[in-house]
Amino acid sequence: MIKIAFLGAGSTIFARNVLGDCMCTPVLCESEIALYDIDPIRLGESQIILESINKNINNGRATIKTYLGVENRKDALRNANFVVNAIQVGGYDPCTITDFEIPKKYGLRQTIADTMGIGGIMRALRTIPVMADFARDMEEVCPDTLFLNYTNPMAMLSGYMQRYTKIQTVGLCHSVQVCSEGLLKKLGMEDKLEGRKELIAGINHMGWLLELKDKFGNDLYPEIKRKAAKMNAAEKHDDMVRFEYIRNFGYYCTESSEHNAEYNPLFIKARYPEMIDKFNIPLDEYPRRCINQIAGWEKDKETILDNGNITHERSHEYASYIMEAVITGVPYKIGGNVLNTGLIDNLPSDACVEVPCLVDNRGINPCHVGRLPVQCAAMNMTNINTQLLTIEAAVTGDRSYIYQAAMLDPHTSAELNIEDIRNMCDELITAHGDYMKAFQI
Repeated sequence: MIKIAFLGAGSTIFARNVLGDCMCTPVLCESEIALYDIDPIRLGESQIILESINKNINNGRATIKTYLGVENRKDALRNANFVVNAIQVGGYDPCTITDFEIPKKYGLRQTIADTMGIGGIMRALRTIPVMADFARDMEEVCPDTLFLNYTNPMAMLSGYMQRYTKIQTVGLCHSVQVCSEGLLKKLGMEDKLEGRKELIAGINHMGWLLELKDKFGNDLYPEIKRKAAKMNAAEKHDDMVRFEYIRNFGYYCTESSEHNAEYNPLFIKARYPEMIDKFNIPLDEYPRRCINQIAGWEKDKETILDNGNITHERSHEYASYIMEAVITGVPYKIGGNVLNTGLIDNLPSDACVEVPCLVDNRGINPCHVGRLPVQCAAMNMTNINTQLLTIEAAVTGDRSYIYQAAMLDPHTSAELNIEDIRNMCDELITAHGDYMKAFQI
């Protein structure tokens, strides 16, 4: 029997999507599913929903078991063929709030703060120790498993696992899957969707749409550039930052404009506050989303849990397709986050890069891309610098690497001086307490 362990099963909606997909997949529908979390309430809610899906669409063929708390984690992982990671260490309250409110005191504003910036650094530093514990357990009880990481900051966490553990790890993000489709729909080019050919490579949340051709092989970028420039000049919309990327760097990238607004020093600038409005940048977007999601879940939960009529159709999330390919050997193509083993020639070998990968019964097989356009590699490097220094901090416990990661973060360094950066880091480390006990003085 195939065993799938889901770490962070209290992420109910995501667990429902990924594990519901597995129940819709013939080779996975009779799997043993191990739900693991440290929150008994959220774990219980996920169990009820998944048991309902199993009954309603799968005739109860999957076996669902729950495992609560660190003391039961090894049992959840034992003999797992696949492990899905969807944890959030520290949650919205207190950690996400802290990651936004303390930087504000120093004049540093953020939009999402889960991938880059001081918020991304702090999130990685409180998550990597937990990932290290996961890896030790997996090396003991399921050393041959495939670890599917969905948790942000993707490149930092996946990069840590790939460089410092023995567990086969791939980082997964749905932004690759929706990149070209979303762009073409936004520009009214839906007629180009069918049969399109694309190449995406770079790093997570900043993978570059290097090629986009229609089914006849015609390059779509000339038309994209004209329409994107016209749209940015004519109206406010929710993708202005990435359209400005097209104008200035020549290429579109995978993750949203609200994310990319804080991945560089160009848009969120105290000296130019008018740019926030000009490029329609939603400051404090992630806390707002958290509040709305929490409220929405509380509103929907009672109905979902009471009527038991929940159903599911297989989504486009990569996880179930990867598992299916590994089991059957029928190849499936993904955009995966993997260690740069000569895949992108002009990015460092320590970097976690996002490239096309073929999945089959040999596991994850990344494809060689070659050189990125120099400006794209340069933009990626500004993020990779911070990613590598953050991993170094987590591995060594040396606070100086945290300062350096923040000093080299594009947005942070553009807004704050050295002393403010050091003081802000110190204040955040203190505020996070036991979540960063390795760095407490």
